[in-house]
Amino acid sequence: MEKIWLQHYQEGVRAEIDPNEYQTIVEVFEQSCKKFAANPAFTCMGKTITFAELDQLSANFAAYLQNKTDLKPGDRIAIQMPNVLQYPVALFGALRAGLIVVNTNPLYTPREMEHQFNDSGAKAIVILANFAYNLQTILASTKIQYVFTTEIGDMLGFPKSLVVNAVVKHVKKMVPAFNLPKAVKFTDALKQGAQYKVRPVLIKREDIAFLQYTGGTTGVSKGAMLTHHSVISNMLQISEWIKPILKEGKEVVVTPLPLYHIFALVVNCLAFMKLGGRNILITNPRDIPAFVKELGKYDFTLLTGVNTLFNALLNNPSFAKLNFKSLKLTVGGAMAVQQIVVERWKKITGTPLLEGYGLTEASPATHFNPLNGKDRVGYIGVPLPSTDAKIADENGNPLPPNTPGEICIRGPQVMLGYWQRPEETAKIIRDGWLHTGDIGIYTEDGFFKIVDRIKNMILVSGFNVYPSEIEDVVATHPGVLEVACVGVPDEKSGEVPKLFIVKRDPSLTEEAVLAFCREKLTNYKVPRSVEFRTELPKTNVGKILHRTLRDEELAKRGKK
Repeated sequence: MEKIWLQHYQEGVRAEIDPNEYQTIVEVFEQSCKKFAANPAFTCMGKTITFAELDQLSANFAAYLQNKTDLKPGDRIAIQMPNVLQYPVALFGALRAGLIVVNTNPLYTPREMEHQFNDSGAKAIVILANFAYNLQTILASTKIQYVFTTEIGDMLGFPKSLVVNAVVKHVKKMVPAFNLPKAVKFTDALKQGAQYKVRPVLIKREDIAFLQYTGGTTGVSKGAMLTHHSVISNMLQISEWIKPILKEGKEVVVTPLPLYHIFALVVNCLAFMKLGGRNILITNPRDIPAFVKELGKYDFTLLTGVNTLFNALLNNPSFAKLNFKSLKLTVGGAMAVQQIVVERWKKITGTPLLEGYGLTEASPATHFNPLNGKDRVGYIGVPLPSTDAKIADENGNPLPPNTPGEICIRGPQVMLGYWQRPEETAKIIRDGWLHTGDIGIYTEDGFFKIVDRIKNMILVSGFNVYPSEIEDVVATHPGVLEVACVGVPDEKSGEVPKLFIVKRDPSLTEEAVLAFCREKLTNYKVPRSVEFRTELPKTNVGKILHRTLRDEELAKRGKK
């Protein structure tokens, strides 16, 4: 039953990949650097490095790690920076030295940093100077022995690097003073490493490549152990899915989501590295006018992002004036893409916005809509090659089509488990199936649809109410810019839906919103109240934090 959709909806895509085609990510990287040596690999703030340059720079860093530190293969190194050219250099350099990369969100507080560094046992870190002050406050409480600091403009070339660094530090005041006496400048490490040859390291496909920490929205942040095998498998699955529309070595992918996030890391950085694509790194995608201006400089062929980012672009008047002649495809992930956004995107760009699905624990992609014109708005598509999926009840038993249950995944991209947390691993991987915590359905012909997170579901007088359905409806109101729905306690019904809205139309009222909902939704799904806000809390990649809103409501009622 699990594989019927592969026969129906992936014409031209073989149903299986060979996850043993490559031994390690390093092997894939070195082959691409040789094959596409003269091609541009990464572009940021007007500066481009080729695959050959990336090969040499990452080798320099790897050689420094091997010759100037006592770090050994299997040791952990944290990387904490936004999308700048230093990121791929540090990433591939660390992997070539046999280290395990611990991607760290630059927006982390010192407390969150301390937890992640101690949990992972990180012995080294590459950090943007903007965040070094936070590291200073907790460094003594960690096992970190080697600190590499870098500034935003360091790899932009002279004199631009000096100008950018001076503006960031002295004009914008974005670099708080810090004192890390033993820190080495990343650029100095590259210069010193150039004096040595990088030594090949024996890495097995079962070895861990990344400790990718989950967002912690369902408890303490945990490190997903992603092996070379699991990540390569997903790179191959993504490559196979997108192959029909790509020209190897010719694609330009826009990367606004941070590379330390699993979506951009594997889809943009790694999969397009394998394909010889050029990554346009956007350092600050929240600055929408600057982002749109940057888009106007390139004939980009693909763009990845999340619903809130697409919505923000569509609401910028300059975006519609861009030339989309080269754009082949836009991919949405990390959160549900709303139908109104998909429709507006197609109207303005003339190209499809296809939704996919994945999670950190699956390296990350498991589903995508097919590229044969049979995609469906509101659905996450069909499983990728070599991926089994089912909708299961609470006991793991498969459910029939169109019956809501938990989405479960089985495939070579699934993580090894959670780092040093066997009990947590046993809860999520059972009988070989990864239990995602997402409620979904699948159709007779094999398309999957996310209904909601299990923890987001609202129980109204015994009826299951899914916030995403309500959000999709409210998002179509012309006066609404952004919307989130959460369940709040109610004496009569147990729980009721509440809306949090950012207005597009300043004159929008609560009664107008509720009247709109009463027209579109059955009675028990209609929200009982609306709270207007100037902005909604979001993660670093733009996912709305429903848990934060829910906790705020519980705190108001003294029930937290």
